[in-house]
Amino acid sequence: MWRFTLLGVTEAALLLLMGHDLGGGWGRTSTAASPPGAPALLPTAAAAPAAAAPAAATPGVPATAPQRPTAPREAQHERGRAVYNFRCYFCHGYSGDSKTLASTYLSPRPRDFTAAPIGAAAIEAAVREGKPGTAMKSFRGILSDDEVRAVTAFVEREFVRDKARNTAYHTAENGWPRHERHAAAFPFARGDIALDAPPETLTAPQQAGRGLFLTTCITCHDRARVSEEGPVWAARPLSYPRMGFQPGQPNLPPGIDAISGASVYARQERPPQVAAALTPQEKRGEKLFQDNCAFCHGGSGTGRNWIGQFLEPKARDLTQYSKATMPRVLLRQRIREGLPDTSMPAWKDVLEPAEVEAVAAYVERAMFRAEPGAPQALRSPQVPPAPRAPRAPQAAAMGDTGAGVERAATNPSR
Repeated sequence: MWRFTLLGVTEAALLLLMGHDLGGGWGRTSTAASPPGAPALLPTAAAAPAAAAPAAATPGVPATAPQRPTAPREAQHERGRAVYNFRCYFCHGYSGDSKTLASTYLSPRPRDFTAAPIGAAAIEAAVREGKPGTAMKSFRGILSDDEVRAVTAFVEREFVRDKARNTAYHTAENGWPRHERHAAAFPFARGDIALDAPPETLTAPQQAGRGLFLTTCITCHDRARVSEEGPVWAARPLSYPRMGFQPGQPNLPPGIDAISGASVYARQERPPQVAAALTPQEKRGEKLFQDNCAFCHGGSGTGRNWIGQFLEPKARDLTQYSKATMPRVLLRQRIREGLPDTSMPAWKDVLEPAEVEAVAAYVERAMFRAEPGAPQALRSPQVPPAPRAPRAPQAAAMGDTGAGVERAATNPSR
């Protein structure tokens, strides 16, 4: 169990420390200016004495040989470095190789500028417009035109062309004096040695370095590299999402604010979008579901809304079922009789038989998985299904899998 998750303010504070140059380079600094909070920089030509002027042409060297950058170009380069270290390192890393903890949580991962060539025009377009379908946002309105051009030129030269280290994070100026004395832990931070390597395969210094990493470095470097991923810890809601939030209600624009729009729970309140028109019975079931069942199962039916995730065991994810794994007869029984040892109540005294049938028809149509061989375009939910979190012991005992449902279908007493 090697993934460590921090919540709330602690997470925000600690994650700001990520994105180090995992390749090393501790303790070297530069006089180049950086925004508040940015790390010290490695020496550059801009920090060299003014007397170090370009040398005279050397016989035998072609006239097209690259010349030392002029002072204005070097000043722009350092301005681009400052912008990058303040805005971009979090995902792309101080060395532009995307070796950051943040990148391990993103799909697709941030671009590794050192891996494949990319032109300055493409870099500038991504900075200005963002990259749809990725975590790369547009910086239009955040960076000035000069800053966009500076950071573009910096990335193209520093990472794409020169494969340079750029910046060292663990410097005395940043509060890490004599960081090299912790060198035994560096292989675990860089991923050279798997964190879960068997102890008998490690030397005594490596075992000491592993212990140091686990007690100190892991706060920011997380699990680094492991051979076995182990179970992913499930998120747990710790407080009510926000004032005015209505569980089981869409809470969508224009009535939703920017903060709530980013909530992973609020997003699950959206009803699925069905490609073809619903039948009158299914429309009736949709209204009944969104007015009643969505309180726990979410408007999407995934159960990954705030209330559904707060329950133990969690509300069932209806998008994980199909007509084969949850036959209509069993679905009606669950609605009418409820589910013992869970928060699922019996609705037989609340809903009429025709209403139960309507809810079942809507759930089958809008939320269940399509049968093998059936057209996949029958249902197009706004919120795609996500892998289910590990089940609590109570849920496991309930048989909360397709196989368990099939067994339950043969034993209606469950």
